[in-house]
Amino acid sequence: MGSGSSVNANYKYSLQKSENAFKAAVLIQQWYRRYVARLEMRRRCTWRIFQSIEYACEQDQIKLHNFFSYLMDHFTPSSSKERDFISRMFISGESFKEAELEKHCDYESMEVPDSYTGPHLSFPLLPDHATALLEAFKQKQQLHARYVLNLLHETRKHLKQLPNISHVSTCYSEEVTICGDLHGQLDDLFLIFYKNGLPSPSKSYVFNGDFVDRGKQSLEILIILFTFLLIYPKEVHLNRGNHEDHMVNLRYGFAKEVMQKYKVHGKKILKMIQNVFCWLPLATLIDQKVLIIHGGISDTTDLDMLEKIKRNKPRPAQAPSMANKLEFSRWVRQTVQEQIEWCRKLVDISESEDEEPTYSSMVSLTDLDGPCWSRQEEWKQILDILWSDPMPQEGCRVNTVRGGGCYFGPDVTGKILEKYNLQFLIRSHECKQEGYEFCHNRKVLTIFSASNYYEIGSNRGAYVKLGPDLVPHFVQYQANKTAHTLTMTQRISRVEESAFRALREKLFAHTSALISTFKAYDKDNTGKITLSNWATAVESVLHLGLPWRMLRPQLVRSTTDGMLEYKSWLDDLAMEQRSQEHIQSSLLEVIYRNRSNLETIFRIIDRDHSGLISFEEFHQTWKLFSSHMNIELTDDGINDLVRSIDFNKDGNIDFNEFLEAFRLVKQSQ
Repeated sequence: MGSGSSVNANYKYSLQKSENAFKAAVLIQQWYRRYVARLEMRRRCTWRIFQSIEYACEQDQIKLHNFFSYLMDHFTPSSSKERDFISRMFISGESFKEAELEKHCDYESMEVPDSYTGPHLSFPLLPDHATALLEAFKQKQQLHARYVLNLLHETRKHLKQLPNISHVSTCYSEEVTICGDLHGQLDDLFLIFYKNGLPSPSKSYVFNGDFVDRGKQSLEILIILFTFLLIYPKEVHLNRGNHEDHMVNLRYGFAKEVMQKYKVHGKKILKMIQNVFCWLPLATLIDQKVLIIHGGISDTTDLDMLEKIKRNKPRPAQAPSMANKLEFSRWVRQTVQEQIEWCRKLVDISESEDEEPTYSSMVSLTDLDGPCWSRQEEWKQILDILWSDPMPQEGCRVNTVRGGGCYFGPDVTGKILEKYNLQFLIRSHECKQEGYEFCHNRKVLTIFSASNYYEIGSNRGAYVKLGPDLVPHFVQYQANKTAHTLTMTQRISRVEESAFRALREKLFAHTSALISTFKAYDKDNTGKITLSNWATAVESVLHLGLPWRMLRPQLVRSTTDGMLEYKSWLDDLAMEQRSQEHIQSSLLEVIYRNRSNLETIFRIIDRDHSGLISFEEFHQTWKLFSSHMNIELTDDGINDLVRSIDFNKDGNIDFNEFLEAFRLVKQSQ
């Protein structure tokens, strides 16, 4: 009996112990699931912040459209000098005639000094040249300007022979590797080649646009891709992206990068690159079954028409005579319209909120003037494939977030696939956390190859490989070594901190508008508003489409009885920004809000990309600005302004001085 009781007691004890362990495991599992869910919620909020700010920055190009539209409607040149100035501002490099471009390039007259220790190129290029370039760029060496121009010259000759849509076929033993956006991140390209192998007769690649901007080594990426293109013209294929455009490069850093790396010959290199971009093919078709385009499609995309478009269509090269002011006005309108076409097309959106316009109705070609009809139709086709994004809803509508292209639904995808007997589409253009993403019932694949795009740890890069069966196989990677050492919590915290820092800068840049909106809710002038009204007001000013109530704890640190002292909160934002920039807050707000537009305008005026504007250029430009801002400034007043902001008295205006002039005019308002 005693032995039986002991066994029973041990059994009960073991059972109780197992039950406790099970409960503990359930509790741990519940805690872990809540923990992971909170991390995922933080990650998604962070992602929305980055994307909203990125796309809002792209919309800033529309502000330039508004400025130039005002110029076209209200400014009439009073002399041939002003007419010539406007002509120089808006004539694009594509209008260079063949002989002029050859003369402008003139790489043969450049001598490579004996002291040069970088790689040497001779044409036709060989695989050893590509290997030497890769090693040189890994060692932070720079290719001599003569070789850069020579390479661009040969690349241009080759691209001119290519069709608008490249056709690639696979065989039983061959794979095609498709890479998405690289955006100047050379380490990602190195890692792709390390993992997948260099281009070769048995290793084909398609690079799907957006090689440049944002990253610091865009030019090196171009040089490498163009080199492999010339060595393996049948195995390497390049599609044009929305960032292969001069106006976009002025805003997002590539033009600045070239001029910093090649101070003497940078403007020649930029001019050649600008022309080369115009000749890049628009799409690639694999086995007549898989269409690769950079952005997307629309309900009016016509592949037959894309095949026939003159993708390098030149722009007017010379302004008409001042004698016919109507003709000159039309020329200015058409030329400016084309020069900024990529970044502002399709933004003439109806103000009516009763009915959301369809994409086709917004760009009705029958409403356009006769002489421009054909050109506008062609530009529309190109803009759609470079700027568009997929959406889960049916239909096709204006892409109001980016300001160009459209949103296309699964029904639009289905119709295109059926019409051209395609299996699926591959596109890029959007950063994805895992480097790739399917949508539209796996009929649209987004591939993005720039890892850590927003911040270290924000996303993986990826490329996709297609064999003869056209089944996609993905390879993901992180090019930054630090990202591998971070835990999930550390990675999300780091990215989150960067996102909220960018968001606070955005809030600070709209301080004046926020105060006005807050006061509208503060009827009794208490200096306080509810947190609900705070969220509504912030969205009404920034238009970022963010969940402000969810983000509020990270942005508003202290409240009293559920009320926010908004002036104190804005003062805290100003203090944070002033700690980084030792400038008075009122000026800093103006600069934060307008700097990107101002820098783009500055670079448009600075036609030789010297980083300086002459007194004459500034004088003519400021007449346009003062007209746009409704400020009356006499010629003597402008001359006094020029002299007063030329701080170093070198007879030129640099960008910092340009910003100071902007501040002075804003204050005079």
